[in-house]
Amino acid sequence: MSVRVGVIGAGVMGADHIRNLHSVVSGATVTAVADVDASRAAGLAAEVGADGLTDPYGLISRTDVDAVVVASHDSTHADLVLACIEARKPVLCEKPLAVTVDECVRVVRAHEAAISGGIPLLTVGFMRRFDPGYVELRHTVTSRAVGEPLIVHCSSRTVTSGPGGDSEASITGSAIHELDTVPWLLDSPVVEVSWHTTRASTRIGHRRDPQFMLLRTESGVLTTVELFLNAGYGYDIRCEVIGEEGASRLAEPIRTVTDHALRHSYSYARDWVPRFADAYRLQLREWIDSIAEGRTSTLASARDGLQASLVARALITSMHRGGGTVAVDRTL
Repeated sequence: MSVRVGVIGAGVMGADHIRNLHSVVSGATVTAVADVDASRAAGLAAEVGADGLTDPYGLISRTDVDAVVVASHDSTHADLVLACIEARKPVLCEKPLAVTVDECVRVVRAHEAAISGGIPLLTVGFMRRFDPGYVELRHTVTSRAVGEPLIVHCSSRTVTSGPGGDSEASITGSAIHELDTVPWLLDSPVVEVSWHTTRASTRIGHRRDPQFMLLRTESGVLTTVELFLNAGYGYDIRCEVIGEEGASRLAEPIRTVTDHALRHSYSYARDWVPRFADAYRLQLREWIDSIAEGRTSTLASARDGLQASLVARALITSMHRGGGTVAVDRTL
């Protein structure tokens, strides 16, 4: 029996989910699409044979929607997820779970009260946990193939930052991936952080970019995170784990290499869509399978989403102090 899915948000992220659920994830049927832009919702809905709406809460309440993907603006996540929990419908919320820690706590408490130790309704879209490269890197770490981990180096570079947003949003909306990935890779929570930046960029004025962050896990591993949203040259994600006996790093997917005019070159993707296509597909596959089979999925949990937000809050505190080490307060 097909899982009938409603998708809230028909931007680039939502559209990718809609098309994946329709064309490459078996066992799922997109029945409704909601977006503040009526024409955008209608266009994508028509593409997959669904209904287009402008009311996300109306989508959640529909009898032909079994489960919901929330891919709308970050500021809407908490309230929409709470509505899904109240309706007792499984929900995959794109990162971040919520913009603030207080909102995350409210969502997590409502979720845990609703399920009372049963099968979780809420999962969070930290898709790097499904990326084949990151999965292999995690296996290398957990198997101690390069010895005990000592240092992790991460960098996340994009062509340009999206419209709006500020320096805090760079952390809560972009670096949040690393804030989940690092403790997942190392199987150890982040306990202290510090935030740093360079001189003000001449290319963009509304946020500090690039940003540099230091994370220390409970196990004592130090991680560097470089976030450069306006790198210009392409979409470039890197991660390297240095252990006592060796090092292991992601090999960036490259489809072609060109030799011409005394040059050896390859191209970068413009955005995340081709780089993480497999990760999004595999994440959705697992989410749909877990719903159909009535079991807990292996996606990031509500608590994982909260923990990433707690680390983000500590980094923002360090930012406003002009740097310096800040402990991550994990008490609720």
